[in-house]
Amino acid sequence: MSATGTTAEAHLRRMADVLDEARHHLSDGVPPTCLLFGLQSLVPCDGVSFSELDIPTRKELNEQATMDDEGECSMDGYWRWRHQYLQCLQVSRPHSNPETTQMADFMSVRRLTSLAIYTEFISPFKTIASIALPTAPNRTRVIQLFREGPKPFSDHEMTTLSLLAPHVYALYREAADRRRPPVRLTLRELEVLRCVARGLTTPQIAEQLVVSRSTVRKHLENAFNRLGVSSRTAAVARVFPQPEAP
Repeated sequence: MSATGTTAEAHLRRMADVLDEARHHLSDGVPPTCLLFGLQSLVPCDGVSFSELDIPTRKELNEQATMDDEGECSMDGYWRWRHQYLQCLQVSRPHSNPETTQMADFMSVRRLTSLAIYTEFISPFKTIASIALPTAPNRTRVIQLFREGPKPFSDHEMTTLSLLAPHVYALYREAADRRRPPVRLTLRELEVLRCVARGLTTPQIAEQLVVSRSTVRKHLENAFNRLGVSSRTAAVARVFPQPEAP
């Protein structure tokens, strides 16, 4: 067997070991915290993070990282200049399968470092690779690998992340399911929320379910009370953490 073949097999074994460790890890992290460190060992970088954001409310719903929290940037710069962050806008696009990208797919380092989003939020990282996981509408759920240096992630490294992406998503879902308490809604409340998850408005839901608009609003109010939330986005995220099929 060639040395190249041996190296490839060893790398695949390391990938399998990282996934297996995360699958059996006992932490409460979603995804398991050890997965981030495992990714950092497979694809060398200066740090790995996971975050979930609710875009309409500008809330950070979940966050963990391998980097030290010291000197952590405020999210104000992110929200102010988010329109310049083309990779993030791609991550925010609705998708039904995990997607991998890197900053070099969207702009040069020279262009990036000239932007306010770099100065106020991304700095000192010039190279970022992302695994965007499916989520509810108007939310982002992403693992990011950061490098301070300008050299892009190699084809081999991006292939590694692409191969891992569906397994990373499965691990996220398993960890989330373990932590999620049961939701008890009536059948009609569940039907209304399923329509909301598909992007239907109150009039559209009323038409589809053949009920009045006030009835739809009442079902939503009851569902909010049962779930302990105050918005449609939060209710959908609570009941349908994975995107609903159209």
